[in-house]
Amino acid sequence: MRSIKAIFVKQAQDMFKNPIILVNFIIFPAVALLMTIFVGGSNEGIPKNLFVTMMAAVFAGMGLISVVSGSISEDIEQKCLRFLVLAGVKPHQYLIGIGGYYLFAGTIASVAFALIGDFTMIETLKFIAVMVSGVAASILLGATLAIMANRQAANALGMPIAVIIGFTPMIANFNETIERYAGFLYSQQINVIVNDFTVSLWKPLLVITANIIVLTVLFVIAYKKKGMKI
Repeated sequence: MRSIKAIFVKQAQDMFKNPIILVNFIIFPAVALLMTIFVGGSNEGIPKNLFVTMMAAVFAGMGLISVVSGSISEDIEQKCLRFLVLAGVKPHQYLIGIGGYYLFAGTIASVAFALIGDFTMIETLKFIAVMVSGVAASILLGATLAIMANRQAANALGMPIAVIIGFTPMIANFNETIERYAGFLYSQQINVIVNDFTVSLWKPLLVITANIIVLTVLFVIAYKKKGMKI
């Protein structure tokens, strides 16, 4: 537990030293706020929470994948893990620590989105719960990419995957064909729930859970095959 806490603190320090990582957790809520005030506020034809839900889905589906993948692959490439192992930190403790930190940071960002939006208390709780599940799925995907490839390859592979997962729900808002075929993505199910809190939660939550299970299995396979490359 002490090792996991140390990794958690280390990642927090690294995040504030690296503006690129920090910006990922600020830019999406900031854009949602500005668009809501300056575009949505002056146009009655635009749903009041459109930009909040749109940017939240992009953040949960895209923003974290490249961040997590880049952070882990950088530590592997720079041999940081070798020193951590010599200090008694197990690879799984490292993964829990860094994944837990990004889950914490992603939850804070999700709360920020909720505060920007015009939601009831029940809607706010549903919104945060769904967002956190999407954040968890993206963390698993980013970690898997980092283990499977070196830093350069992880970034090259992670970016198109992140763009597809993050922006497909946005496009689906305006295209029924894409909306139909995007239903298997966890990011699309997040989009479905946060845009209409009256829909039944069973199907979206089932799809999101299935995504998390599949990503967990892929992570385990990658971990057993590649290890942490230390």
